[in-house]
Amino acid sequence: MKIEEVSTLEFSFNQLLETLLVKKLENEQFTVKLSSERSQFTRFNQAKVRQTGFVADGWIELTLMTDQRSSFRQFPFTGNWEKDWQSAYQALQELRGELPLLPVDPYLVLPSGNNTSRETHIGNILPAEAVVTNVLEQVRELDFTGIYAGGLVIRAYGDSSGQKHWFATDSFTLDYSLFISSGQAVKGTFAGSNWDQEAYSVKISEGKQQLKLLANRAKEVPKGQYKTYFAPAAVADLLSMLSWGAVSEADIQQGNSALAILSRQDKQLSPKFSLRENFQLGLVPRFNQLGEMAAPELSIIDKGILVNTLVNSRTAKEYQKIANGANSSETLRAPEVIPGNLTYEQILPSLDTGLYVSNLHYLNWSDRPTGRITGMTRYACFWIENGEIVAPIENLRFDESLYCFWGENLIDFTNIQEFIPEVGTYESRQLGGSLVPGMLVNDFTYTL
Repeated sequence: MKIEEVSTLEFSFNQLLETLLVKKLENEQFTVKLSSERSQFTRFNQAKVRQTGFVADGWIELTLMTDQRSSFRQFPFTGNWEKDWQSAYQALQELRGELPLLPVDPYLVLPSGNNTSRETHIGNILPAEAVVTNVLEQVRELDFTGIYAGGLVIRAYGDSSGQKHWFATDSFTLDYSLFISSGQAVKGTFAGSNWDQEAYSVKISEGKQQLKLLANRAKEVPKGQYKTYFAPAAVADLLSMLSWGAVSEADIQQGNSALAILSRQDKQLSPKFSLRENFQLGLVPRFNQLGEMAAPELSIIDKGILVNTLVNSRTAKEYQKIANGANSSETLRAPEVIPGNLTYEQILPSLDTGLYVSNLHYLNWSDRPTGRITGMTRYACFWIENGEIVAPIENLRFDESLYCFWGENLIDFTNIQEFIPEVGTYESRQLGGSLVPGMLVNDFTYTL
């Protein structure tokens, strides 16, 4: 999208915000959140286009607060001032009528401060007419299935205290699978703000090599404990569990956190494991739903010790903590696992005999207080003997504690990281992802 079109949308949002500031009553406060996108979606099946189209979408969420009560309305954001203001004014009137009927919220956080920010990242993604040619050029002879989503994504915020933020980025994700006739598949993602045809070719070439290996007869691996290498995509899957009842301060205070033992310092993880939020990558906005700015970097686990949790202002108010710009759900937004010393060439020799796991799925807590996670292997997982790939494996279920695989059983992380993007498109395209290395672990427990 051209910079002029982005500027038009930004001007319309700013005009809406300024008008609300004029129209608000003296005892009222409000927040305005914008989510918008201009995206090309193309779905592929058997290396053919099955569906393609362009989506221009957006919505505004207006939250009104008065007398320690709050409520919100969502309405479409078109970028047309007259239409958008008509929707906003109707929402404002409805909220004014509704608020007196609602109960008081003792932990309601009112907008405050004067934070402002503006980021616009115009990338070099594929024009809509070039998507099919560039994606399919390398895979025409393969059973290639996937979805490409690319274009402009906008997140913006404004409130009655004068805070205002704008974040716009050009980006794309390609979420794909390569199949063979037996039904086995290699899973991959390719994402960024600049389409690199050579890098895409390398990803597909790696997938083709794995497809050849998948054609061999699968080995049935008995349940037990095995030395395991987890590729970056699998590490990202495990890491995502920390956003579900682990790094949240509210979860720790309420006794729901898998890191409670770590928080009490009854245990610590391996000194080789360090995790931080890294907003310097510029992949997601630093501001949260209250317009508060997170630090450019926030260390969460430093050499195996929990040094920070994610704390939003509501949690801080309820439990007398200090907020650090976390979002309303206190989940990871820009996670990075610090790399280790294992080189790419050392992965298979260091694994020697065990499992090479490319992807996981169906993850869930099996025993949250002890940090136990269950799930299954999926896509291009192999049995390794003497540092050589012997055969693909049948899917295995695992059940293991993070205090083991990120603790005493962690051998090392790779010295290179891979960006694993968020590829969700429910309601809107998701931003960001995880920057993670691969990892080598001793005695990982497989139960079925």
